[in-house]
Amino acid sequence: MLTFLEQIRAIIHRWWSEFTLQTRLMAAATLVVSLVMSSLTFWAVNSIQQDARLNDTRFGRDLGLLLAANVAPLVAEDNRTELARFSHRFYSSTSSIRYMIYADEDGNIFFGIPFSESEVQNSLTIRRRIQLPDNYAANVDYPMVRQHLTPDGEVTDVFVPILHEGKYLGVLALGTNPNPTVVTSSHLTRDVTIAVFVSIWVMVILGAVFNALTITKPIKELLFGVKNIAAGNFKQRIDLPLGGELGELILNFNEMAERLESYEEQNIEELTAEKAKLETLVATIADGAVLLDANMHVILVNPTARRLFGWESNDAMIGEHVLEHLPAPVKLELKRPLSEIASETASPETLREREWSEFRITIPEPIHRTVRILLTTVLDQYRETLKGIAITVQDITREVELNEAKSQFISNVSHELRTPLFNIKSFIETLHEYGEDLSDEERREFLDTANRETDRLTRLVNDVLDLSRLESNKRYSFDAVYISQAVEQTLRTYQLNAKDKGIELIQEIQPDLPPVLGNYDLLLQVFANLVGNGLKFTQAGGRVAIRAYVLDAELSNDYLPGLVRIEVSDTGIGIDPEDQEAIFDRFFRVENRVHTLEGTGLGLSIVRNIVEKHHSSVHLVSEVGVGTTFWFDLAVFQENPPVLEPLPLSHTSTDAIAEASPLLFSPSSSQPS
Repeated sequence: MLTFLEQIRAIIHRWWSEFTLQTRLMAAATLVVSLVMSSLTFWAVNSIQQDARLNDTRFGRDLGLLLAANVAPLVAEDNRTELARFSHRFYSSTSSIRYMIYADEDGNIFFGIPFSESEVQNSLTIRRRIQLPDNYAANVDYPMVRQHLTPDGEVTDVFVPILHEGKYLGVLALGTNPNPTVVTSSHLTRDVTIAVFVSIWVMVILGAVFNALTITKPIKELLFGVKNIAAGNFKQRIDLPLGGELGELILNFNEMAERLESYEEQNIEELTAEKAKLETLVATIADGAVLLDANMHVILVNPTARRLFGWESNDAMIGEHVLEHLPAPVKLELKRPLSEIASETASPETLREREWSEFRITIPEPIHRTVRILLTTVLDQYRETLKGIAITVQDITREVELNEAKSQFISNVSHELRTPLFNIKSFIETLHEYGEDLSDEERREFLDTANRETDRLTRLVNDVLDLSRLESNKRYSFDAVYISQAVEQTLRTYQLNAKDKGIELIQEIQPDLPPVLGNYDLLLQVFANLVGNGLKFTQAGGRVAIRAYVLDAELSNDYLPGLVRIEVSDTGIGIDPEDQEAIFDRFFRVENRVHTLEGTGLGLSIVRNIVEKHHSSVHLVSEVGVGTTFWFDLAVFQENPPVLEPLPLSHTSTDAIAEASPLLFSPSSSQPS
C-alpha cells in the first residue's frame, strides 16, 4: 500500500514539476478563486438551511400548540372517535405533517396517523410505547422541538404536552416536513455551486492543455535549443509551424543559430591556422618548450624538449602529469616550485612574484647535459588566476664547457707565462745586483737563458694568438694548394735543426699529386707544428717523414670529391694510449710526463683547429718506443665544384678510411711504411 502511494506521489510530483511557473501560478489562483466561491456558496446555502430549520421549528411548535389545544377536550372526554375524525381531517388538509401520535400519561400510544392502535394490535400484536427524549419534562408548558434526518429527508419532531384544566393527559408527537420551496432552493444553489466549481476546473484543465500545446511546447523547444547553443551545438534548429510572436521568436532563434554556426566555422578555421602556426613556431625554436595547464598536465611539447629530456619514444605523455615524466634531477629541482605555483591556495601576489623563475640543472642521462630551465606563469587578463605554466629549456652544455675551457685556458696561460717571466726576472735581477761579481762566462750563460725564456714566451704568445684566431669566426680563403711546395718549404726550414740533432727528414710525395683545396699558410703551419714535434721527440739517428698520396677512387663520390691523405710520422718516443685522447687539448704536453723537453702545449690544438677549418679531422697512430704518425685527408681541388657545398668528413667516413688504409709504420722495423 505504501509503495502504491509512493508511486502515486512520485507521478504527481513529476507531473507537477513539468508545469511552468506561469501554469502553476494560474492553477493556484484558480484553486483559490474556486475555494472562495465555493465557501461563499456553501455559506449562503448553510444560512438558508439554518433559516429554514428555524422556520420549520417555529411552524411545528405553533402547529403542535394549536392541535394540542383542539384535541385536549376530546382526550379528556376519551372521545377517541371524534379525536380520530378530527386528526384525519387535519392530517389530510396539509402536506406539511409527516405523522401524528397520541400517547397517554404513561407513554402508551393510543392513536396515530398514519397508523392507529387497532391497526398496530391487529398487525403486530404488540403494544407500542412512545420513547420520549431524555430532556423532555412532562410539566413543561411549552413543546419540545427537535430535528432528525430520515431516508425520506429531514423531519421536525414536536412533542407537545396535552393539558386540560391543568391536568396532564399525555403527549402529542407531531412530525412536520421541511418547506419544499426552501429545500428546492438550497438544492438548486448546491447544484449550481458544484456546476460552477466543476466548470472552473474544466476550464483550467482545458487552458493548461491549450497552454501546453500552443505555448509550453514551443517554450520548451526554445529552452532545449538555447541549452544546446550554450553547450556549443550551433547546428540546433527549431521547426514548429507557429505564427505570431512565437513564430517570429523561433525564426529569430534559427537565424541566430545559423550565424553562430557560421562564426564558429570561421573561428575554428582561424584558431586551427593560428594553432598550426604556433605549433610550427614552437617546434622550430632552438630552445625546448613544455606547456602545462593549471593542474600541471602536459599540453604541448616541442621536439627540442623531447630530445633534451629523453622523451623521443614517449608519445603518450600529452595530458599526463609532468612530474611523472621529468628526469630525476629536474623533478627534484622543480617539484616544489611547480607545486607552489599550481596550488589552489596560491594567492595572486604569489603568482605574480613567481611569474619568472630560473634553474640550472645537470642531467646525466641519456646524455650528460647542463640545461637552464625557465618557469613562466601564464595568468589571465586580470593577472589573478593561473591558466598554465610555460617551461623553457635551454641547452647550455656548450656554454658551460666554454666557460670552463675559458677559465682553464686563462689559468694555463697565466701559469705558462709566469714560468718564463719568473726565469727572465730572476736572471736579470741577478745580473743587475751581482753582475760585477760574475764572470763573463756566467753573465753570457744568464743572458742566454733569459733569451731562451724570451723566445719561449714569444712562441707561447704567438701560439695563443694563432689559436684564438683559429677558434674565432674568421673566414679564410681556400684555393688550390700544391702539397709538394708546402712540404719542401717546411723541410728547408727544419733541415738545419734536423742535421744538428742527427735526424733524417724524408718526403714521400706521390708523383703528379693533384692540388688540394686549402689555405697555404695554414697548411704550412700544420706541417711546421707536426714536423717540429717529430724532431722534438725523436732521438738522434731517427727519422721524420712526410707522405702525401691520393686515396683509392672507391672512397669518393659526386658529393665527396677525391681525397689526398697526408701523413707525418716519426720514430720518436711515442705516446701512451691514455694520453692519445687528450693530446689535442690545449696546454697538454707529453713532456709533463717524461720531464725532458719544453713546449707551449698548443701546437697540436692549433693543428686540429686548422684541419677542421679544412672540413677534415686529424688522427694519430702511436706506440711507445716505436713512433707516432699523424694523418688527415684533404679534398682534391676542383675547377667546377658541385652546387652543394662539400660536407665535413664525418667520423664514420674517417673511421672507414682508417680501416681501409694500410698500417702506417711497422713496429718491428721502426721504419715508416
